[in-house]
Amino acid sequence: LHYCIMVVGVLVVMQQAGINMTALTALGAVFMVGIGFGLQNLANNMVSGVILLFERPVQVGDFVEVKGALGTVREIRARSTTVETQDNISIIVPNSYFVSESVTNWSHRDPQTRIHVHVHVSFDSDVETVRDALLQVASEHPEVLETPAPRVQFREFGDWSLKFDLLPWIADPTRQFFVRSDLNFAIVRAFRQRGIQIPVPQRDVFLRPQRVVDEDPEPRQ
Repeated sequence: LHYCIMVVGVLVVMQQAGINMTALTALGAVFMVGIGFGLQNLANNMVSGVILLFERPVQVGDFVEVKGALGTVREIRARSTTVETQDNISIIVPNSYFVSESVTNWSHRDPQTRIHVHVHVSFDSDVETVRDALLQVASEHPEVLETPAPRVQFREFGDWSLKFDLLPWIADPTRQFFVRSDLNFAIVRAFRQRGIQIPVPQRDVFLRPQRVVDEDPEPRQ
């Protein structure tokens, strides 16, 4: 709307000044054909910016994953969008990227996010004790939501461990890495108190004895 008002204002001023708009229009058409090919990307980004304003798949304040980086949308302009990462680095993303590529929006509609905390325990561990310890760790964290309640999944039998997933919900997706770190610290303490071992990868290697063949020093007749 800002740019449209400026263009209309300039045209009105030029018309009031007595400038021949017919000749100017013809000259502008020739000029626009010449530069149109060089401004395709700019026009694409500006049209994409209008689409973002109407459809609103991404809004200021959303936590998004774009081009392999996680950050918060700080500004949406006519040509580009500014995404600020958690390291306070600004990424300038063309608006056409949000229209043509897949973008993960952690804050879209509902900001509640479920995080995954992977845990490995030894084969001789009591699985019910492991489950209870993980649920207690999740319930004691202040940023873990009570509803939906956290869950524990027995994922699979690994080559050297039993694999579990702790699945708690949090309200702020920007805090997921810090909450996961806090839970990891608490899990280590809880496992040590209960005598649950966190194993390391190991492989058993069996060496077969080599068969040695004595060479005959004298050639046979």
